[in-house]
This record gives sequence, C-alpha cells and structure tokens, in this order.
Amino acid sequence: MSRRNALAQLAALPLIMAASAAEATETRLPLKIMMKSAWGSDDPTKAAFPFLHGHALAEAGHIVQIFLLGEAVSLMRLSLAKAVVPVGWPPLEETLQKVAAKKIRIFACGACSRARGVTEEDLALWGAKFGNPTIFVSLVEWADRIITE
Repeated sequence: MSRRNALAQLAALPLIMAASAAEATETRLPLKIMMKSAWGSDDPTKAAFPFLHGHALAEAGHIVQIFLLGEAVSLMRLSLAKAVVPVGWPPLEETLQKVAAKKIRIFACGACSRARGVTEEDLALWGAKFGNPTIFVSLVEWADRIITE
C-alpha cells in the first residue's frame, strides 16, 4: 500500500513542480535583465542577438538594459546598422528601431566607442548613452538575470 502511495506521489510531482514554477514566474514578473555583448559586424547573426532577444524580452513584459563593449559598440553607427544583416532576420537597423521604440536602454562602453570612432550622435539615434565600468557594475547589481551574447 505504501508503495502505491509513493508512486502516486511521484506521479503527481511534475504537476506540483509545474504549478509552483508558474506561481514563481507570476510573482517574478517583470524580471530585470541585463544583456551584454561584444559581438560586432564580423558575425552579423551573433551581433543582432542581444537586440533581438532584448526586444522579445521587453515584449514579454520584462525590463531590459543592454551593455555593449568591444566591437559591438560599432553597431551603433547607422551605416553599420544598415549593413549588418543577420541570417534569417531583418537588417539590424530595423531591430534597433524596435529596441529604441520600446525605450530599451543601451549603453556603449565609452572607451571602446572612442577607440572605434563612435560618437554621441551615433548613440542618440537609438537613445543610447556612453557607459563606463561604474555603470556596468550598477547594471550587474540591478539585474535579476544577466545574459551574455
């Protein structure tokens, strides 16, 4: 008899776990998500992921902020955003327009940007700002989740 009870309890375990996961998800919305990327135009698909995924997460009701460093800061230039076309996705410019319309905050590493000639005017087009190590740390401390792409 106790064996049957144990089996019945084990059979119900996935349902209990699913219910508690759904309950936890409901209480955790919206998540604060930091996306970090250093991918540039040398790999257009990987370069687009933080923006594509960031937009999808924002559409799902989460709060997203993106921090770019290294080659990724060059994507803030309109000429490059127009030229970057990820496999299976629209040109990066279209995705950046959606990200900007959602008011997703983008920070581009200031030192990385200066080294690559990215200007404040380039950033302003997408509502982006220069970032620095202090801002990076504050985003890490703010975030519930950090996604590195």
